[in-house]
Amino acid sequence: STLSFQVLLKSDAPTGDVLLDETLRHMKATESAETVQTWIELLTGETWNPFKLQYQLRNVRERIAKALVEKGILTTEKQNFLLFDMTTHPITNATEKQRLVKKLQESMLERWVNNPGRMDRRTLALLVLAHSSDVLENVFGSLADDKYDVAMNRTKDLLDMDPEVEAAKARGAEMIWAVLAAFNK
Repeated sequence: STLSFQVLLKSDAPTGDVLLDETLRHMKATESAETVQTWIELLTGETWNPFKLQYQLRNVRERIAKALVEKGILTTEKQNFLLFDMTTHPITNATEKQRLVKKLQESMLERWVNNPGRMDRRTLALLVLAHSSDVLENVFGSLADDKYDVAMNRTKDLLDMDPEVEAAKARGAEMIWAVLAAFNK
């Protein structure tokens, strides 16, 4: 099953991204190959397996937010909530957000290929992550009602596909289907 797919490291060449490079070092250091599900839990800090703590990424959300602040996409603000202050990261680069929203909207409307095997892998991955983050309604929310319905129905059909079947014929997108299966578990 896709949930038991083991992640095998093809290359440990640096990517230039601190978190990705740290992830590669962890994957390289594991004594036995881990499953997609296990890596998701380790890399998001959602597991407390004492035997695998050395493979966890620390402060992932904060580090991702910091990287996006450095790229000028987010900013950092303090918000006051009655008894405490909380750091938030509102978007400052709405252009980048709009570019991604438009890309997803077009992929489900004008550029719809009606076949996940022919879909751009990065767009498919973005769709899976948007779904898993519960932001798809926001992505399609600015569309006219008829287009919204078409986009949501196509997305639902795509995301309801059997990850096992799709991974078997994916030719390069197997990991995306394994991630979808893990998030849907």
